[in-house]
Amino acid sequence: MGLLKGNQTQLGFLYPKTTDFIFAVIGEEMGFIVACALIILYVLLITKCLYVAKTAKDETGKLIASGITGVFLFHMLENIGMVMGLLPITGVPLLFVSYGGSSLITSFICIGLLLNISSKRQKTIFVAN
Repeated sequence: MGLLKGNQTQLGFLYPKTTDFIFAVIGEEMGFIVACALIILYVLLITKCLYVAKTAKDETGKLIASGITGVFLFHMLENIGMVMGLLPITGVPLLFVSYGGSSLITSFICIGLLLNISSKRQKTIFVAN
C-alpha cells in the first residue's frame, strides 16, 4: 500500500500498531519483500546465536547462549504467529523493531552477553607468567 497508506493501520483496525502488531504494519506498508527480509535477518541472528552456543568454551556459556537463543526464537515466533492469527495475542514484542525501551535494552544486554561469550572462546595469544 505504501508508507503511511495502509488500510488496516490508518483506519484504526490495529490498535497497538507500534508494539504488538508491528510486523503487520511492516507487511502491509512495506510489502512482502521487506517482511521476508526481516524474517531472514531473524533467522540469521538465531543461527549466529546457536553457533555461539555450540562453540562456547565452558558449560555456563553454552547454557546462557542457548537460553538467549531460545528467548529470541520465542519472541520472533510468538509475535509473527500472533500477527498471522496462528497464536493467541499475548503482547510479546518483536525484538529490535517494536516500540518500547525495556525490550530493546534487554535485547541489547543479551547481545552483549553473546558477544562476551563468543570473545571468550578464542585462545589467548599472550600468557603472563
